Amino acid sequence: MGNLSIITEFLLMEFSSSRELQVLHAVLFLLIYLAALLGNLLTCAAIITDPHLHCPMYFFLSNLSLLDIGSISVTLPKFIVNTLCRVQSLSLLGCAAQMFFFLFFAVTEFALLVAMSYDRYVAICQPLHYGIIMSPARCLWAAAGSWLSGLLYSAVHTGNMFRLPFSGSNVIHQFFCDIPHVLKVSASDVFNTEFVLIVASSCLLLFCFAFLIASYVCIFSSVLKIPSVEGRYKAISTCSPQLIIIMLFLSSSIMAVFRDTSDTSPIQNLLTAMTYTTLPPLLNPLIYSLRNQKVTAAMGKMIKRIFFLKKHSSLKT
Repeated sequence: MGNLSIITEFLLMEFSSSRELQVLHAVLFLLIYLAALLGNLLTCAAIITDPHLHCPMYFFLSNLSLLDIGSISVTLPKFIVNTLCRVQSLSLLGCAAQMFFFLFFAVTEFALLVAMSYDRYVAICQPLHYGIIMSPARCLWAAAGSWLSGLLYSAVHTGNMFRLPFSGSNVIHQFFCDIPHVLKVSASDVFNTEFVLIVASSCLLLFCFAFLIASYVCIFSSVLKIPSVEGRYKAISTCSPQLIIIMLFLSSSIMAVFRDTSDTSPIQNLLTAMTYTTLPPLLNPLIYSLRNQKVTAAMGKMIKRIFFLKKHSSLKT
């Protein structure tokens, strides 16, 4: 397209001209998607079916798993279908929907991680008041506030970016509708407004990040005061998975925001995008399953129950 032409659709970049490599990419992403989907669904199902996991920490974890299912479902299925069908085009409406839901799940997850860090702070630093502070009603309000903040944030950003026509090149050097690439072809008014929104939201994110740091400083200072080694290990084991997830989320977000999109090859774009779109949803359930014995035990019981019911029904027939 010419530099002054109005964009009616975007073209997603192919990462290889070889059909064999395209199919290999699709199969690889399909396996990653199914693994992330299975891990997060098992985590949700284990928490829902096990009464021992009906507490604030696991309530937030089930919300996190739902967000991971949503975030990875925004980008990968479309890429897999497009690759197998040899389709590169993406409509403006499809791009807007992809961007809206990607921002929605990402911002909601960050807000939920802040709530989860406060939950761990209360559990370790104020254990006697934990039941009063983290009541079921407050947990519901915290989760609802996280989802609502993600909805408002994504609606404002997506509405601003798509309120005026795009002009310029319609090629996106990515396997999904990536925000930096869309900003390059947006109108100047949209770019200026988006810059103000990003600066304002960055200030809020820095405040939340400072809250996260302060929470974990208090947590680890309280843990060091525990006299027994067993008590310190138990306290650290309850909050270390969340700390790992927060570090993974923040590092992938920083990579997504500050990467240079102009001088990178298609393979570098692919690997960078995989870091912040697929790794957190894929690794989050692994981190909790491998490091949390209660979740692992609940999954084992649930799977045994399912196989027992299948075996019992087959014996009846």
